[in-house]
Amino acid sequence: GAFQKKGHNARILSPEEAERLAKDQVLVSEFKQLKLEKEAQKNWDLFYKRNSTNFFKDRHWTTREFQELKACREFADEKLTILEAGCGVGNCLFPLLEEDLNIFAYACDFSPRAVEYVKKNALYSTERCKVFQCDLTKDDLLENIPADSVDVVTLIFVLSAIHPDKMHLVLKNIYKVLKPGKCVLFRDYGLYDHAMLRFKSGSKLGENFYVRQDGTRSYFFTEEFLSQLFKAEGYEQVVNEYVQRETVNRKEDLRVPRVFLQSKFQKP
Repeated sequence: GAFQKKGHNARILSPEEAERLAKDQVLVSEFKQLKLEKEAQKNWDLFYKRNSTNFFKDRHWTTREFQELKACREFADEKLTILEAGCGVGNCLFPLLEEDLNIFAYACDFSPRAVEYVKKNALYSTERCKVFQCDLTKDDLLENIPADSVDVVTLIFVLSAIHPDKMHLVLKNIYKVLKPGKCVLFRDYGLYDHAMLRFKSGSKLGENFYVRQDGTRSYFFTEEFLSQLFKAEGYEQVVNEYVQRETVNRKEDLRVPRVFLQSKFQKP
């Protein structure tokens, strides 16, 4: 079982959790941090080599959570052009293309291996989809997508993997291809999510920023930080709130607090 609530209040830590986080202040050395930044693409490529297409479940919840995919149409069968920024192996992309025949999707990922998996998928069709490898912090999206041509950009569990100092570059890049009046749909890890509390000491890179054992990194967002990030690049905030879930494992009697930020930002 699980319950879910949305709102603007961050999760409140238990005294034990607060104490554990307060103790964990030692940061990974600057040398290792630079190495992680340099090897970010290699680490994600190795992640997909190890897990192939098996790690993430297909995300059939996307259209349920983001009614905007339907709401942004002016009439029922209107063709939509979407960009999935950070598509991984297509767990979000292919369910969307299956559910909605009036979508053309651009999709890109940092990992060349992930892009190859998308191209090998039986559902991949160049008539409905264009997939390409891209480092969103430095490769210009305009090389693959016309300016002001995209109706919806999905940014789902992607920005958290990028160094906080470079996140603004991703938003700037996306801004160029998004049509005026259209939106970025965002979902990612929120502050004090269970995944953040599970990091062992020696994993901390900075405030709310951690490295996993495989070298991939994860940032945990506050509502304020995300809002400032988007607004600084010219977006207007439509919705920006925490989604708090408590997943219950009855067999082991474990309650796992999940916290995400789910947001929508518009290009004026």
